[in-house]
Amino acid sequence: MDGSVDVHVEDLASEGPVDTDAEDVGESGEQEFEEWGGMETDPKDQSAEEGHHPGTKPKKPPTGEELRTIKEATDLFRSSSFKLQIDALLPNIRPKASRIPPLDRFLLSLHSFLGGLPSVPPQHPLEGARRLLKKNVSVPYSVPLPSEDTNWKVGFEKPSDIAVIGSWGNKISVKAKDGIRFGVDIAVEMPDSLFQEKDYLNGRYFHKRAFYLATIAAAIKSSKSGLNVDVLYDSYSDDPRLTKLVLVPKQDNSQIDFTKLHAQVCVIPVLSPQSPIVHHRLSPSHSNIRINTISGDDSTVTNLPTPIYNSALLRALTPKPQLLATYTLQAETPSFGDALTLLRVWANQRGYGPGSRICVRGFESMGSWWGALLALLIAGEERAGAPKSSKRKPLGRGLSSYQLFRAALDFLAKHDYEKDPVFLRTKDGKHRYAPEEYQQNHDAVFVDSTSTLNLLAGVPLGSLELLRHDAQKTLETLDESSFSGDPFIDVFLVDHRDLPARFDTLLRIDLSSASPLNPSIQLTMDTGSTANALIASLTYTLRRGLGNRTKAATVLSSPSSPRSLSQAHPSNPSVIYIGLIHHPQNAFRLVDHGPAADDEDEVEKQRFRDFWGEKAELRRFKDGRIIESVVWDVKTADERAHIPGMIVRHLLNRHFGIEEDKIQTWQTSFDSVLRLPEAISSLYLGSGVTTGSKGAITAFDNLVKRIKALDDDLPLALLNVSPISEQLRYTSVFSPVPLPPSLASTMPQTARYIAPINIVLEFEKSSKWPDDLKAIQKIKLAFFERIASVLMSSTEGLKAIVVVGDGISTSEILDQASLEIVTPEGWAFSARIWHDREATLLDRIIDNKKALPHVTQKPEDHKRGREYRDAVEAKEVYTRRFIHAPRHHRAIASLSHQYSAYTGTVRLAKRWLASHWLLHGHISEEAVEILCASLFIGDGKDVGADPDVKIDERASIPGSKERGFAAFIALLKGWTWTEGLFVPLYGKDAIALAGSPQSSGVKASAESVWNISTELDKGGRIWTSRGPDLVIARRVNALAKATWDLLQGVEQGPLNVKSLFVHPTDDYDIIVRLDHGSLPRYFHNVTVDASLLSRRGKYANLLEDPSGGIRPGFDPARMLFDDLQRVYAHTFKIFFDPFGGDRFGVVWDPTLKQPRPFRVLGEFSSIPIKKESEKAKDKGLVSLNEASVLSELERLGSGLVIGMTVRV
Repeated sequence: MDGSVDVHVEDLASEGPVDTDAEDVGESGEQEFEEWGGMETDPKDQSAEEGHHPGTKPKKPPTGEELRTIKEATDLFRSSSFKLQIDALLPNIRPKASRIPPLDRFLLSLHSFLGGLPSVPPQHPLEGARRLLKKNVSVPYSVPLPSEDTNWKVGFEKPSDIAVIGSWGNKISVKAKDGIRFGVDIAVEMPDSLFQEKDYLNGRYFHKRAFYLATIAAAIKSSKSGLNVDVLYDSYSDDPRLTKLVLVPKQDNSQIDFTKLHAQVCVIPVLSPQSPIVHHRLSPSHSNIRINTISGDDSTVTNLPTPIYNSALLRALTPKPQLLATYTLQAETPSFGDALTLLRVWANQRGYGPGSRICVRGFESMGSWWGALLALLIAGEERAGAPKSSKRKPLGRGLSSYQLFRAALDFLAKHDYEKDPVFLRTKDGKHRYAPEEYQQNHDAVFVDSTSTLNLLAGVPLGSLELLRHDAQKTLETLDESSFSGDPFIDVFLVDHRDLPARFDTLLRIDLSSASPLNPSIQLTMDTGSTANALIASLTYTLRRGLGNRTKAATVLSSPSSPRSLSQAHPSNPSVIYIGLIHHPQNAFRLVDHGPAADDEDEVEKQRFRDFWGEKAELRRFKDGRIIESVVWDVKTADERAHIPGMIVRHLLNRHFGIEEDKIQTWQTSFDSVLRLPEAISSLYLGSGVTTGSKGAITAFDNLVKRIKALDDDLPLALLNVSPISEQLRYTSVFSPVPLPPSLASTMPQTARYIAPINIVLEFEKSSKWPDDLKAIQKIKLAFFERIASVLMSSTEGLKAIVVVGDGISTSEILDQASLEIVTPEGWAFSARIWHDREATLLDRIIDNKKALPHVTQKPEDHKRGREYRDAVEAKEVYTRRFIHAPRHHRAIASLSHQYSAYTGTVRLAKRWLASHWLLHGHISEEAVEILCASLFIGDGKDVGADPDVKIDERASIPGSKERGFAAFIALLKGWTWTEGLFVPLYGKDAIALAGSPQSSGVKASAESVWNISTELDKGGRIWTSRGPDLVIARRVNALAKATWDLLQGVEQGPLNVKSLFVHPTDDYDIIVRLDHGSLPRYFHNVTVDASLLSRRGKYANLLEDPSGGIRPGFDPARMLFDDLQRVYAHTFKIFFDPFGGDRFGVVWDPTLKQPRPFRVLGEFSSIPIKKESEKAKDKGLVSLNEASVLSELERLGSGLVIGMTVRV
């Protein structure tokens, strides 16, 4: 990428419309899904819709059976098209039946081979390991490792049973993500003679299991086996106790070569139901690891419960019962298989399954849990001692696959995993272990139908909270009535594992230097490894520290991967990611409260101090309470948004010794592109002036008071002052700042830009207003002159200038007059007057209706006249400026208060579009604000809601500007803009405003392709009438895709945020370079040169303007850009960053380079094409005169343009 978003300009004109981005649900080799075009009929029966052509049969109406099928599909599958999409999806994510026979033959060969393995006599575990190591096979012994003092033995005998288990055994396998192979699980039952009653203690069972597995691995690996497979180890959740063999076929075109199936065989040792290991010792409350701790002269044995260890052992008893339970459900519930497939596809797309990318911790191999979840919905649950009313009622066996899938999502979205345990219905209605034992020793409880295994043992609560959040998001998508895209694509086909658009705060943690403050040997033994113990402890610590600040605090890591047989243990993850989803009401509070000072529980107070360390302190609050507290010191609103990340950093450093440089976040980097350079911001801080949106709003309020105080000096009283500036609705890219004369004189020439704040003045109605449009514009000038003179005389230091026009338009009926005001504090305002009579007078001209009814004009002559064209232009400006702009401002300001992340999202979106030279010149700021609003308001039912009334926030609402920005990029990347976008921006207010005139008066140019409609702009052209055109729209899409790819790089390592906002220029035909010293807005540049922000000017003896040279809105680069864009609209497309850009990018219109006949008013500078020879006939062809245009560019930019680079 070379540090920037890369996109080729010249390739865009040939691209087609952008399709919705949907990633394949399975492995490489994408599967395309064709859109259903209606009910299929025989081609010879097809005919025209309104009649049939001669020689063809008329189109037949649907039969009664077809109508019943459509009706049932609508009732059972959301819609008939949704059912057809499901029917098309299912065969593509299941193994192809034609490729299964070689696997069956391989499994028969494997069965015969395993059944013929010779026995290995009992021997010491270390002796057995040494013998296998000679064959380059390590035995994956788990902790506590066997020692020379071990007094039990390991051995091998041929399996007492071999069976296919899991999803393959029930023919419900689902294709995984990222090309991961289908898993064919083989349960190899170890003979009972190998075990003793107390093998549950201190990992003895797992050691015997590991030796058994290694012996099989050595045998299969041998060339004598004839199986021709690669043999690898793999461990579920990186737990050495749950290691299995993975057999990957080698292609040899033999009878047992199943490489085309893209599957792998997994050999899993299990216990028989009659195993001598006593089952009652495996309950969650039992301690099966004896740890001797020495303290002084005393030696004690710690007997803490080992629930994770016990669950790992119980997994050896459940595969076959789970296989039979799933088979029974399949037989009794016809839709079970399809529902389970849909559920697992949904889960895989969100990282709750195997894959090569970052996945959710605890869900790498949870295939059996998804089936158990459906079993809960179908058969119900078992609760000992609970009243019948508290039990979940079964849904029955007659639901469709979609209904079952939907019910599963509903359960996942509403279930409280921490407080509400689940016990599946058992055959005898009894529990093997007391339910209380599960609740006391597991974070989450979901016990299978054998009442043996807690399927959620070891799964972090943060992962389950993220699962709940994802289920809520999916339900919102399915329920969204105004969803512009196809919900099926979003639910099943789009990959949702991307981290930037999924989490509000994302942290990348390097664990290589982690050193727990209080390491627990017990936890290490229970979880199976030091790495698992570290992550479990880290998860618990962060969950406790964050509390209700987050809806989910999830650990994500790379999934376990197969390893060679010479590597006994899985590699420990060196890097993990922590993803936080904010709770907007709680995430950014400044103080965390602990126990009160007068609390008698000293243990609890000490526990609070030990947890927070030096951050804990006693504080007295205004109500007199003295409480142990933790205060997070922040200086700005941007820093306040970092509080959840600050908490994570502090806790990781205190409890795990992880230094700051090992923890990476990207919030500060995103903040930096929205801040003024340090050299400029320090001048503002030193001056003590009030800055920011609050300062701007205060200045606006003060100005309104000053103007309203002039009622006695004006012919009409002021009714209302409406703000229409982004600076007053919190969505300006840079925080608003004033420029008082005292500060302006100290500012460098490259930092003296001040943006005017636009406002609209509305005076009381009066019959004294003239009925002539030209006279109305003159009256406005008179009003402004009077307001200016009175304001300046009444307020010392205030300056007001009447602006007559823009110097471009010559129309006498267009609203051009404005009043430029600079307050003593340095705030700049631009005021205009709204007179509602203008609309009526303009409509008369446009509709050709004179004040005298008997005077008419020919229609054809009317539309050719200049008066008509001027009226259309004036009506467009009037409608946008005085009708829609105030409404838009109020709606956006309301959203800024309602959603904390909205303003930051808009600011980043504008900065991104501007940095890629698209904002203002091609895309309006208001269009960007509405696009961002669509990410927050959904169907609009919460827009305008009472802030005092608590509403359930949708899960899809971003909780940080970083996540909102990623969602914005995803929207642009996948938006099919040919279909338009409806955004219910006004909510309940739209009903009150509906009585006002709805005609926009805005005609979209043929080049405008974006259609962003609202309740008050049905045509969707108010803010997009002047662009983007087709080329720009495709360019936006291409840039969004390139930016999205860069954002995904966060999974591979550190992300350079600045590169997202650096624009490539290699593909422009012309680069026009501007003089930095002549750019008063250069300090806004993304890649600003700090040396150019010094106060020193070009000439040392040049006297400076004592007023500081304050010229509101004066930006010569933007003015030149506007002129060039207008003058050369038919010659080239020009691009520019309005925020301090120091270059223009120019792309020629490629059609002008082709010879064409000369014509008068050709709208571009042309040059005759030389004849091929003197005798050749002169055809009068011309082409673009590039040299002439370049010289004109240089002349027009004299004093500002310092050079041009032309690509040959």
